Amino acid sequence: MVKKPVGRVKHIPQRTCVGCREVLSKRQLIRVVRTEEGLRVDPTGKRAGRGAYLHDRPSCWVRGLKGALAHALKTEIKPDDRARLEEFMNTLPVEAETGS
Repeated sequence: MVKKPVGRVKHIPQRTCVGCREVLSKRQLIRVVRTEEGLRVDPTGKRAGRGAYLHDRPSCWVRGLKGALAHALKTEIKPDDRARLEEFMNTLPVEAETGS
């Protein structure tokens, strides 16, 4: 009997969007990180600090900014951080309306 070599399956890290609670691969979500300077969007996903993840959908960002993001990052969102995050949110693609 000939044994076939078993290929390794690469582990793909999973993260949860704090806006809608959907679990996706880490690369499909946008990381927001709490740093000494305040909250920052982390496009690389490697910045030091406590992080939370959101979809690239404005609806998830609106829900996140209502409180879920602050809870996940264990901090309060200061007005200048909120303005910075809302500015980033406004650059996201507009969602297509679903319904009949």
